[in-house]
Amino acid sequence: MKSVRAIFASACLGMLTFGIVLTILGAVLPAIIEQFGIDKAQAGSLFLLMTFAILAASLAVGPLVDRYGYKGMLLLGTVLIAAGLEGIAFAPSMLTLRVAIVFIGFGGGIINGGTNALVADISPEAKHANLNLLGVFFGIGAVGVPFVLATLGERFAHSTLISAVGVLILIPFLFIAATTFPAPKQPQGFPIGAAGKLIRDPLLLMMGLMLFLESGLEITIGGWTSTFVHEELAVSARAALVILSLYWLGMMLARITLGALFRNVGPARAMYTCIAVGLAGSLLLLNTDSSRVAAIGVFMLGIGLATTFPTVLGFLGHRYAELSGTAFSLVIAMALCGGMLMPWVTGIVGGQYGMRGSFVIVPVALALLVILLGILSRALRGEQTARAIS
Repeated sequence: MKSVRAIFASACLGMLTFGIVLTILGAVLPAIIEQFGIDKAQAGSLFLLMTFAILAASLAVGPLVDRYGYKGMLLLGTVLIAAGLEGIAFAPSMLTLRVAIVFIGFGGGIINGGTNALVADISPEAKHANLNLLGVFFGIGAVGVPFVLATLGERFAHSTLISAVGVLILIPFLFIAATTFPAPKQPQGFPIGAAGKLIRDPLLLMMGLMLFLESGLEITIGGWTSTFVHEELAVSARAALVILSLYWLGMMLARITLGALFRNVGPARAMYTCIAVGLAGSLLLLNTDSSRVAAIGVFMLGIGLATTFPTVLGFLGHRYAELSGTAFSLVIAMALCGGMLMPWVTGIVGGQYGMRGSFVIVPVALALLVILLGILSRALRGEQTARAIS
């Protein structure tokens, strides 16, 4: 298959698998804590391990796809994810579990960086909209894991369900294998000097800082929400999974809606609106003892984080088109540093002060995102004005 639609469909199926990667650990965390008898700090270190693997892959994948193209890297990513899921399903020890987490993390990093850069490359006129739609498929994968575990967990063992998900990863693998991808953008060699300039670009660093906060929030909320509501609101483990699925559902539905709105509403304005919803949701979650109100707050948090990644990556794709893979790798690597640190800190603080105290990090980070978005928007408008004058 060789068409823009087939390439975009391959990217969407790949991003669906990344949604599974980022959700799986949080969804099974209560069971892991019980099975292996670990505390919150040790559980938080599992998020650190997974995100470190995603970070390592993200740094490598951008220059590699710029130099060699997308297909081989995406195929490798899906294989690693499938193997990692089987490892999580049947891990007999913490060592095996950690190896499996490294597998899904490294495979997920390849898929995340590769698919985002690929969609930016094939969408010259609709980067924000198409990156937003790509994020919908992340949401489908992310919603699917806790939903399946919550609805089928009483009929089948978690290990059986996770193993089945691993087998289903063969579908995106086969689709990617059958698709013809664009030629490499730097077939004669990688321009190290140009990449060095990217690292020193203050606007790129600002975008990376925004994604640092967003990724940290996304993994913190996705990873610790089921534990939060289980401990703070005394809901059952099954109900906690249902509430967690509302977070990913809110993100997915917001992205579906915003995919059309991006063509009529400025991406920065849409992002301001979503963050405001997320702030309100975080305050609901922190100040309620009701599981129903908490569920609403979690759903609103999903809406709150829906636009940050596609908006910032859309800005990035426009500004660094010739080295999009490398530029995406750099900011995604910065994002994943937040994804490593914030869930880990949340686990440590939660062990000392409870999950409600540790979740104060959520509204604080959302407020910082608003400030950074204002600075970035003014800088980009200034550049556009300068180009128009010249």
